[in-house]
Amino acid sequence: MSEAVHEILGRIEQLPPAERLELEEVLARQAEAEWQHEAEEARRLALHKGIDQAAIDRAVEKVRYGA
Repeated sequence: MSEAVHEILGRIEQLPPAERLELEEVLARQAEAEWQHEAEEARRLALHKGIDQAAIDRAVEKVRYGA
């Protein structure tokens, strides 16, 4: 890890519990928003390639259960 990352982690450890919780909540919301954006992009790409949810479900079932 870089020195900057170590410094940031050290500062996070020094936060009062309430502020640390607030930071964790903000980071969780950002991660969720990023995931939602990536999922939407993946759905658009799949639709463009003619892949629908049923095809995805069949592929997952095949991988999981060897069906």
